[in-house]
Amino acid sequence: MSLTNTVKVDTNQYELEIAVEKDIFAKAVQRAYKKNVSKMNVPGFRRGHAPRSVVEKLYGQGIFFEDAVNELYPQEYEKAVKESGLHPVDQADVHIEKVDENGFTFKAKVTVKPEAEIGEYKGLKATKYIEKVTDEEIDDELKRVQDRNARIITVDDRAAQLEDIATIDFEGFMDDKPFEGGKAEKQPLKLGSGQFIPGFEEQIVGHKTGDSFDVNVSFPEDYQEKSLAGKPAVFKVTLHEIKNRELPALDDEFAKDVSEFDTLAEYREDVRKHLQEHKDEHAAADAEDDIMDQVVAGLKAEIPEVMYERSIDGFVQDFDYRLQSQGMNLQTYLQYTGMKMEDFRTKFRQDAERQVKLRLALEKVADTEKLAATDVDVEAEYKRISDEYKVDLDKVKTMLDKDSVMEDYRVNQAIDLIKEAAEIAEKEGPNPKHQQPEESAADEKKKTDSKKTTKTKKAAKEEKADTEKAPKEKKATKKHKAKSTSKAEKEKTE
Repeated sequence: MSLTNTVKVDTNQYELEIAVEKDIFAKAVQRAYKKNVSKMNVPGFRRGHAPRSVVEKLYGQGIFFEDAVNELYPQEYEKAVKESGLHPVDQADVHIEKVDENGFTFKAKVTVKPEAEIGEYKGLKATKYIEKVTDEEIDDELKRVQDRNARIITVDDRAAQLEDIATIDFEGFMDDKPFEGGKAEKQPLKLGSGQFIPGFEEQIVGHKTGDSFDVNVSFPEDYQEKSLAGKPAVFKVTLHEIKNRELPALDDEFAKDVSEFDTLAEYREDVRKHLQEHKDEHAAADAEDDIMDQVVAGLKAEIPEVMYERSIDGFVQDFDYRLQSQGMNLQTYLQYTGMKMEDFRTKFRQDAERQVKLRLALEKVADTEKLAATDVDVEAEYKRISDEYKVDLDKVKTMLDKDSVMEDYRVNQAIDLIKEAAEIAEKEGPNPKHQQPEESAADEKKKTDSKKTTKTKKAAKEEKADTEKAPKEKKATKKHKAKSTSKAEKEKTE
């Protein structure tokens, strides 16, 4: 391979001119011949036994050129990129210029990382807000544990109440005609959960097992299915079963069942300890985020749009993985929410921009400080990834190339350097950026809930649970790590 020329054609865009020599090309042509000859009919020869010269005379000298070029150009392009010192951020636009028995030439237009300038990154100031755990928060956590250990019992001696789980058949009618998607059998429904449209669950309250009755409701004006929005409907409902959750008593026996402690008082103290660790970790993470936001604010670079798009791709892929772990997929999620992919991707735009900018800034810090990774450092990083993702060490090494691991290590060094040089003041009380007026939050929830169907609400709740997990009753929460992870690491180890 010969990199014959490198030309800057636009901001963050270069065109590489690459030539592949005769001897390399000739070997690839021979491999293409061996790969394809068994598929060719040549008069006078058994299939697969015709000499190459005969095949080329019959079909033309260039019959195997295309396969040979397709085999070679990806690896020859990679060699040329490495020789050029450029750092592509997207697939190249490749154009084959000339092909003959003497080899071939091609041009590759690539978008590269931008040149970056950074502001001050040492001595940055931030506040770490220390918030103490309250008795109310401990009570709330105990209630969550209590709820997780509840017993489901069948209710036969009374009518349905809010918080009961009702098993129902239902079929919806509009103008005395059933409508699509309005029928289900043996559907479990927690009364008062807001899973169904407003007014539906409340009308089940007061009925007993075996009752059949009508539920009269109107679909919200902003319901995502436009053919139903704002219209009245009648649901024919049969109540098959009523169940309720029986909570265990919060006493010493409860503490023994859910923890290693003998008394509720000891267990409460342990819950307090873990909740405080959780708050302290988030406080440290918030202060670190504040510092990194200042680093991002000091970045100057003409960033190619494709870098943002690739970052959004990563966020979308992660979201899809979480949905799949919950028995759903992204296509189904978009269908139920009535959201277009373009609008869905926009949700991640702000985070994607920050991620790209922070990475560029940290790489610039690493370059400025001449940070480097030794072979020992790289081996330790491979070991960390193997342990964290529970993947065999040798497999990790085959999935992640050494250069990307070294670059991630340098970025992590830059993070540590910035944190160590920062001035972080501690202040008691909640972080102002996490405080939100109660009315605004309630209004937003009400507005959002009115647009959700049963399944979308479930997906939304599970999505929130993924990102806002409370500490468990028996385990300390995992220490926050604001380390940078390569896209390759995320994709290949999940």
